[in-house]
Amino acid sequence: MTYKIGIDVGGTFTDLYLWSSAGEVETYKTLSTPDDPSGGVLDGLRAIAEARGVALEAFVADVTTIVHGTTVTTNATLTRGGAKTGLLTTEGVRDALEMRRGVREEQYDNHFQNVVPLVPRYLRRSVRGRRDYKGDELTPLDSEAVRDAAGVFRDEAVEAVAVCFMNAFANGSHEEEAAGILREELPGMHVSVSSEVLPTVRFYNRVSTTVLNSYVGPILRDYLQSLTAKLAEIGFEGVLLIMQSNGGVALPEVALARPATTLLSGPAGGPEAAVAYTRLFGRDDCIVVDMGGTSFDASLVRGGEAEMVSESDIERLRIALPMLAITTIGAGGGSIGWIDEGGLLRMGPQSAGAKPGPACYGRGGERPTCTDANVALGYLDPAYFAGGKMHLDPEAARRSIDLHVAQPLGLSVEEAAAGMYRVINTNMAHGVRAITVRRGLDPREFPMVVAGGAGALHACMIANELEMPELCVPPTASVLCATGMLLGDLRHDYVRSYVCRFGDLDTARLRSLVGEMTGEGAALLGEEGVDSGRIEHRIDLDLRYAKQYHEVTVPVTTAMIENGDTAAIAAAFHREHDRLYGYELSAEGTDLELINVRVRAIGATDKPEILRLDPGGPDPSAARKGVRQAFVPEISAFADVPVFDGHALRAGNVLDGPALIERTDTTIFVSDAFRTRIDDHGSCLLTRKEG
Repeated sequence: MTYKIGIDVGGTFTDLYLWSSAGEVETYKTLSTPDDPSGGVLDGLRAIAEARGVALEAFVADVTTIVHGTTVTTNATLTRGGAKTGLLTTEGVRDALEMRRGVREEQYDNHFQNVVPLVPRYLRRSVRGRRDYKGDELTPLDSEAVRDAAGVFRDEAVEAVAVCFMNAFANGSHEEEAAGILREELPGMHVSVSSEVLPTVRFYNRVSTTVLNSYVGPILRDYLQSLTAKLAEIGFEGVLLIMQSNGGVALPEVALARPATTLLSGPAGGPEAAVAYTRLFGRDDCIVVDMGGTSFDASLVRGGEAEMVSESDIERLRIALPMLAITTIGAGGGSIGWIDEGGLLRMGPQSAGAKPGPACYGRGGERPTCTDANVALGYLDPAYFAGGKMHLDPEAARRSIDLHVAQPLGLSVEEAAAGMYRVINTNMAHGVRAITVRRGLDPREFPMVVAGGAGALHACMIANELEMPELCVPPTASVLCATGMLLGDLRHDYVRSYVCRFGDLDTARLRSLVGEMTGEGAALLGEEGVDSGRIEHRIDLDLRYAKQYHEVTVPVTTAMIENGDTAAIAAAFHREHDRLYGYELSAEGTDLELINVRVRAIGATDKPEILRLDPGGPDPSAARKGVRQAFVPEISAFADVPVFDGHALRAGNVLDGPALIERTDTTIFVSDAFRTRIDDHGSCLLTRKEG
């Protein structure tokens, strides 16, 4: 028997999804090890081996594939813990990194502080050498100035260098020459070149993305070296794949070539798994919410595809690489409750993390967290947390809530815990609004797919606030991102700038650019072992009406490109513009402008099947474990709530809320407003009660 494993390293827990060639599926959670995340990975593999009664080496010998989502680059950026980075750029523009696009983020805030750039000014070195927007040389590159800059970087113990010259998107030869000198002068230095990382217009986007790529490069390199060495020590000889921010996977050496593609590696698997479950009941659209120990992620799937963005910000730092449109806020099981200067109760974004963790973990945590509130409200059984492998201390939770929240607000412990529960639910509802209402979408039109170890305790109340009528809690909800990692394909994104009015479009050049990128994608996928028959290319064009500031990304077919069918391309743009903004200007004859050409190369992988559950009829009484006093938000009071064994429920079972469904890796709270039915694949499908 052989195995495939998806592994998602989070801030508090490391999630593992195990699939065997015999069709077995198992999920595991171990505490993360922030000092060295690879330790949590090894702990998880060890837990699987122990559960199967075999030695770690014997188990790993049968593992053919590990797909790994990592937060090391994300955390390095959020905590400013990346490599000491230098920037080599064109003379006269070294402050572009700090000036950004010249627009204040908060125009009316007199106290607003600009984000501190990742590269301080003394490490931003400029050199003579210039090309125009067509790529023609205006001034030769000053190679001696490049060597002088390398000397400064050496003296300052710089660990990584970003090279970004003006108009390098049109001709990257100056950057290539400079990078060659840097690698010669600074052997072993991590060097990122903008014409390789992001060959597009908009200088700030390019320089910021290239700097981020260098900033996290040594961190990812060291982590993957540590991980692969540890896997080799225990005898792993299978394929290791790394999850990317675009929802696809890649070999470690490919990820290391562009480390910035892993900045949303952790949550990127969630949407892939979510749509796999919603398709089972005929839905290709859904909202995915993932509440873990540290953060809450919300994303959107439409037409079976996760929503993508071509540029975004992480901690106010611009990254212009294709990635899933995921909104992340500091709201998780470890989010700390605190009272602000105005006497208001807040939850997060500070988190107790894995160390010391919530007060109820008994690992030294003293501040009250969301998990402590859930214990005090009766949602979590202290003796059955993680299936009984980890015992919680309810009295420690109550003491912490009493000292830091209840007493300052003049409330009882139960009232304070209920307040903490409501506040964090409201925070998460705002996160869902950010990906729906702010984009002109009605969340009531989408089912909510619930993920994360803590998500199912809060989902009903998030849905109540947003008036969402339908929720799905998959059987692997607690490790949904790890599940999605085995359902993802190999994906690589390419982009080239081609700025021109549509009336002046050279269709031969357009075909050439597309051919160049599809060739690169096919070659890379071939190196990754994908047969040519399993390779697909998708083409997008960034278009806008002439004189507009922002462009719209429009999917086009290969036939449109090959035939030079500009009329069909224009019609596709008008439709997409109308869908997004409610109007289009085709009748006015307004000219279009092309900005970028994008190609996504996709290599299909073998995916595990979703298992079916034995039927059991509507009566769930065989799975009933007992009754527990728990807080019912709809009546703002505690009541006797029936508790069910989630692993004993069968397809067709129906439960009316309020109810608690306990699984070894998560607990589902069905609030009084909802009813749940177990579907043929073990998902809990929650719908609002009639009347």
